[in-house]
Amino acid sequence: MRIRLRRSGHRDETEQRWPRGARELPVVKASAEARPASSQGGGERWRDTVGTAAGQTPIRLERLQALYLTGNPGFIDDSPSGTIVYDQRAVRYPAVAKLPPSEKKRILVTGGAGFVGSHLVDRLMLMGHEVIALDNFFTGHKSNLTQWFGHPNFDLVRHDVVDPYMCEIDQIYHLACPASPFHYQYNPVKTVKTSVMGTLNMLGLAKRTRARFLLASTSEIYGSPEVHPQNESYWGHVNPIGPRACYDEGKRVAETLTSAYKEQSQVDVRIARIFNTFGPRMSVEDGRVVSNFIAQALKGEPLTIYGSGEQTRSFQYIHDLVDGLIALMASDDTSPVNLGNPDEFTILQLAEMIRAEVRPDAPLVFHPSPVDDPQRRKPDITKAKAAFGWAPRFSVQQGIVETVKYFCKLFERVPYT
Repeated sequence: MRIRLRRSGHRDETEQRWPRGARELPVVKASAEARPASSQGGGERWRDTVGTAAGQTPIRLERLQALYLTGNPGFIDDSPSGTIVYDQRAVRYPAVAKLPPSEKKRILVTGGAGFVGSHLVDRLMLMGHEVIALDNFFTGHKSNLTQWFGHPNFDLVRHDVVDPYMCEIDQIYHLACPASPFHYQYNPVKTVKTSVMGTLNMLGLAKRTRARFLLASTSEIYGSPEVHPQNESYWGHVNPIGPRACYDEGKRVAETLTSAYKEQSQVDVRIARIFNTFGPRMSVEDGRVVSNFIAQALKGEPLTIYGSGEQTRSFQYIHDLVDGLIALMASDDTSPVNLGNPDEFTILQLAEMIRAEVRPDAPLVFHPSPVDDPQRRKPDITKAKAAFGWAPRFSVQQGIVETVKYFCKLFERVPYT
């Protein structure tokens, strides 16, 4: 479904036009400093801004929270300086940055209605760009993007990336692919086709339009790693015919295609190897451990642990990942880069953190570990720090607190006290 039709062709970069009802606000330099925050959850400093990585404009966290927690995205009466507020058809949209034509980009986000994609769309819109979100709604939801429906800078297109898509574009964030085992194992052939054909189609579009292309790859390309922590030079340890292979090997092929287009056709590419990410807009039914634990605790069910619970993962909060994706896109690095939080937790430790936040008396139940389930996973992010100054800022504890609030909103309950 196309929410708003856009004319084809290039816009006149010398012309600046605001729709009727838009209000322009004066420009001042935003501060990158977060206000002093309270100490919670092990003395970690809590963050109240995003967008502090290289080349980005800081945005108050409460402006993003309004898009997924308060249900009132037009709430901001003290709209930030240097922004413009669109007010059309009795809809007041969140304030977006006013960019000069030379800086305003037309950006395609595949998988734009999904968990990661919708947060990326929010950020790009607030930064003042034009965004086209492409999604087939297998795992994505229109409800993640309703705050932008009808906005003059936004299009939502129902489309499967397995089929070619044509548009004029400056940047492509290629996120489209189910990322949880529950979803990608449902139809493994389609998962492989999405990773391979979808990436081919988007690389072809990038080649035709000379757009910069970012592939959302995954830490799953490392498989069950024999090197710890994992840096980008590690080739991985993957079972090519196991139940997870449709996703793991699909993403490995996607990286190969991306690198080949760079070498053969000089396409300007970026590759992000994304480690476990959590936050608001995770699906209740996606089968991932953070959403599983929170949903089970809120429903009064036991928390399900697969295996002994001693296996480790590194969890990054969604806002850190979005910072990393935007910083990587703006960087000059064309080789794979890890984006993840190097703080390592056992699954049992994660369960205890969520129990403490939601329901301390929630029982734990143990089931056999899935086939090919990695026992340890931790990113080496030295390259991201050196290449574009990115490192995670949000603690896992702060992320869990906000994610619990989101799930409470879904369940129409209040947090455990």
